[in-house]
Amino acid sequence: MAAVNRAAAKLGLHAGQKATDAMALVPYLTTDEADPEADAEALTALIDWCVRFSPAVAADAPGGLFLDITGVAHLWGDEAGLMADFRDRLRVNGLPFRLAIADTPGAAWALAHFGADGIIAPPGEQAGLLKPLPPEALRLDPEAAAQIGRLGLRRLEQIIALPRAPLARRFGAETLERLDQALGRSAEALRFRRPPTPWLARLALVEPISTPEDMARVTEDVIAKLCTRLEAESHGARRFEIAFHRVDGKALPITIGLSLAGRDARRIARLFQPRLETVDPGFGIECVTLAAYDVEATSGRQGRIDADLAVTVEDGLAPLIDRLVNRLGPERVWRAAPVESHVPELSVGRAPVLGAPPPGAAPWDREAPRPVRLFRRPEPVEDVTALLPDDPPLQFRWRGRLHRVRRAEGPERVGEEWWKRGMDEISVSHVRDYYRVEDAEGARFWLFRAGLYGGSDAPPKWWLHGLFG
Repeated sequence: MAAVNRAAAKLGLHAGQKATDAMALVPYLTTDEADPEADAEALTALIDWCVRFSPAVAADAPGGLFLDITGVAHLWGDEAGLMADFRDRLRVNGLPFRLAIADTPGAAWALAHFGADGIIAPPGEQAGLLKPLPPEALRLDPEAAAQIGRLGLRRLEQIIALPRAPLARRFGAETLERLDQALGRSAEALRFRRPPTPWLARLALVEPISTPEDMARVTEDVIAKLCTRLEAESHGARRFEIAFHRVDGKALPITIGLSLAGRDARRIARLFQPRLETVDPGFGIECVTLAAYDVEATSGRQGRIDADLAVTVEDGLAPLIDRLVNRLGPERVWRAAPVESHVPELSVGRAPVLGAPPPGAAPWDREAPRPVRLFRRPEPVEDVTALLPDDPPLQFRWRGRLHRVRRAEGPERVGEEWWKRGMDEISVSHVRDYYRVEDAEGARFWLFRAGLYGGSDAPPKWWLHGLFG
């Protein structure tokens, strides 16, 4: 059996027991098919709901949670106030629970499952509360727990008193690791659904709100609260996530991003403003939380005396980029960046508009300029007149129009990436000679000839790959 309710537990049934054994003990037992996928979805929904209490929540499948409440308990007065609010909300929603607070995840898990419900371990004193608990409180492998029980070890204080080396040899290194994690001797890595961040602001409302004006006002208030803290500590963030918590327990998140780390409350609020229309307040919003991610140190900036004459990046381009990115999506707002490849189609990539180039990235080659935007596919040109073997074209016809060349540079020869295929597959028909040409009207083109004259049975062909601005 995957799980039992309280009534079944009182009758001596337990999770992991065979159904036939359970039916023998309780003939009138009612069973239902387990649905692990639905359980996982429900647990994920509960994690999202718990963001009102902590920005860092991790699942303890199949039915538990770890909440990192470091630095947020004071929002409820103290840890007891946070637990009381959490308990009341779980009870209203009809969810069974056992709660505990301790310095380490292992100690909190042990006290919640085998200690008194609602216990709060004083800082640094979880060892004394763990001693009377059974070995199963360490989250051990069932075989290791059974072996420990057969040796007559019924309490954790007996295991703690054993020498470490014999303990590891007898019961495995995992037993020693779980003991150290519970006592705080070693750290335990939890997989949070959201990256933990200490940059969190929360507003609990006296009465639920639902009008657009009230939602806009509390959005500005919570942003101002967090940005004041960011400014006081000389930090800025690139991503902000606001969550509106409805009275029915559902959290509605909205995320915006900045091209440069910032903390301007008015600017951030304007980015959130158009997306507030997508929030359905239901029967009312009772709490609002705001988390900042990708936080980095930023120095204060003095305004320019000649601000009316020149616009800085922060004052001009960055706000425009932020509005475009948050409205159109980051995949539609980008700049071209050089990529290490001599093949034209692979030598340009997408990068954030105001982002710094990656370490070691090569700059644009000024000796061999290329169009920033290439055609999706090279377009054929006709009626090309050129002196043999390597002179640039004197004229060509593209899209039905004849262009007479006034100036030309080249050739720039580009061969195949022979290291990616066998030498037998290399052909001179794949060699390209590129030319930068300008016609009599001043338009500039990037042409190439595929193949060499006299180098293969097929004659060379001319193509247009891009246009210079």
